[in-house]
Amino acid sequence: MKTSLRLSEAWFRRGLWLLSLVFASFLIGLGGTVVGDLPRVERALQRDDFIDRPAAAALRDALTGAQKAQIEADEALAQTRLRARTAQTNTQTAQASFNDWLATRGATARPEQDPALIDRTRTLDALRAAQRQAQAEVERQQQLALDARQTAARSQRQLDELEAVAAERLQAAERRQELRVFGYRLALTIPLLAVAGWLFVRHRKGSGWPFVWGFVFFALFTFFVELVPYLPSYGGYVRYGVGVVLTLLAGRWAIAALQRYLARQQAAEARPEPARRQALDYDVALARLAKGVCPGCERPVDLKNAAIDFCPHCGIGLFDRCDGCGTRNSAFARFCQGCGKAAETRPAALPGPDTELSDISSQKSAEDHEHGGR
Repeated sequence: MKTSLRLSEAWFRRGLWLLSLVFASFLIGLGGTVVGDLPRVERALQRDDFIDRPAAAALRDALTGAQKAQIEADEALAQTRLRARTAQTNTQTAQASFNDWLATRGATARPEQDPALIDRTRTLDALRAAQRQAQAEVERQQQLALDARQTAARSQRQLDELEAVAAERLQAAERRQELRVFGYRLALTIPLLAVAGWLFVRHRKGSGWPFVWGFVFFALFTFFVELVPYLPSYGGYVRYGVGVVLTLLAGRWAIAALQRYLARQQAAEARPEPARRQALDYDVALARLAKGVCPGCERPVDLKNAAIDFCPHCGIGLFDRCDGCGTRNSAFARFCQGCGKAAETRPAALPGPDTELSDISSQKSAEDHEHGGR
């Protein structure tokens, strides 16, 4: 069994579904642009907004001066170390030369060389004094460099403490800002979901159903993509808690919907067979038959078995014989497939797929009452 949709009608429906998707894509793009601009409502926060600016400025100036003094002290220390090494080398060279000269003098034992001994000794003493002075300058530059490093480290520690306090304040302010932005997203998304729900309930079967479904797709995308990922976490408690609540609500709705569906099916199966068949939409009945299920109770039925004319589960008629040619036809067909005779016992106008059985019953009662009045 196939549906009763005409070929052109089927392609038109596919085109309308495509139209709904295109409409949803444009709405999603527009909504994404709006949602993307929501954070601009809030000013971007920085750590310096929450720091003690005078104290931080003083510490930064002190740190900059200490770092500059450290660099100068290191450069001067390098120069003094070079001079100290030069003085040490000169002293070592002079000491070696003096030792060689003393050995030569001891071998010759010439008294006229005593003035030269005195001069060499004085020169060596001067070199040793220069070496000691260069070493003292090295030690002084080392002390200056050490003082500069300690001053820089102390200023850095104090600045780090101020920045740590400012960072904590910044995090707290960013959390509050995220909550406000999430509130903006929520204020935008909830009305969209409400409108989408209203359109789905009231107008999904109307002539403008492609736009209704497009808006529904857009609202769902906005909820699951633009809102849910930005739900505050707080260590996962909020997200998991919201997930539990939503799951419970969805589960209760699904259980209640299932119970209502079963109650409707039981009430429908208790009604007479002609009234049940009249309550079924033509296209819905053919679609269910194409799936191999009974149009009345939606239970599986072996439709290929020519001996089965009624549903073994609910008793609704599935096949009958044409009064004109005797051809076996679907009980829901409007014309005989053998001779083309109209099925006069079928209703000329059938209700929609979402029409409640109670509404149909009340409508028939009203019609019977009206005919009785006439």
